[in-house]
Amino acid sequence: MNVVPPINFDLYPIEDAAAMAKIVAKSREQLDRDQYCSLPGFLTDAAIKEAAAEIASLKAQANPANSKRNCYLQRQGDPSLPPDHPRNIMHHASYRMIAADLLPAISHLKTLYFWEPFQKMVAGIVGEETLYPNEDPLQPVNVICYAEGDQSAWHYDSTNAFTMTLMLQAAEAGGDFEMAPNTRVKPGDEDIPYMREVLTGQSDQVKSVGRAPGELTIFRGCNSLHRVSPVKGPRDRLMAVFVYETMSGIKGDPEVNMTVYGRKA
Repeated sequence: MNVVPPINFDLYPIEDAAAMAKIVAKSREQLDRDQYCSLPGFLTDAAIKEAAAEIASLKAQANPANSKRNCYLQRQGDPSLPPDHPRNIMHHASYRMIAADLLPAISHLKTLYFWEPFQKMVAGIVGEETLYPNEDPLQPVNVICYAEGDQSAWHYDSTNAFTMTLMLQAAEAGGDFEMAPNTRVKPGDEDIPYMREVLTGQSDQVKSVGRAPGELTIFRGCNSLHRVSPVKGPRDRLMAVFVYETMSGIKGDPEVNMTVYGRKA
């Protein structure tokens, strides 16, 4: 896709190699130190308002999710483990998901996602030589819509080395992105006491990461428990999610698509 996305080039001169090298290095340093990095004002204000309006018009087609689950995204615990083990601590999650195939091909979100200079910037921040678009019809660029009372449960993301989101519209109150850094090194290598404290609201290591509309955030969601706190007020919280891969030709699991989007591709 050759259309140039509406990036705030005054702040992020992506095609200026020297200037972007400094921004990439600073972002990568923050990601390594804090498990997340933020690039505020990444898209222009006008583009963010247009994208939010576009998503609002698609909300009726979004797939609703409403369930209790543990931090591994499982709806059933493990009776062989203690009740306070992370696998048996359940939290409520509710929101609506808009899949990639519902977005117009020339939407700001898809234009940004497929723009090669943007992909190279992200690859530099996360320490990958090359990133590839996810080839699933539903997953590459999706949007999570939170209405009043909605929230996401504490959870880990997939095995992808990073997660990237773009705030389109913040809630009037609540809807905070909260993260507990480094609760595990990798799947199977977890700090269970630390996780238990987070999941029961007793940890003092949880960070609240503020995000304004237009702010791009990259974080290690595979290694750090995170959630969105309950949304308050009538204004929806709209968050775009970008999914890149380290290999070409990757598509999503049809069963995961059925769970998340209510249909298979």
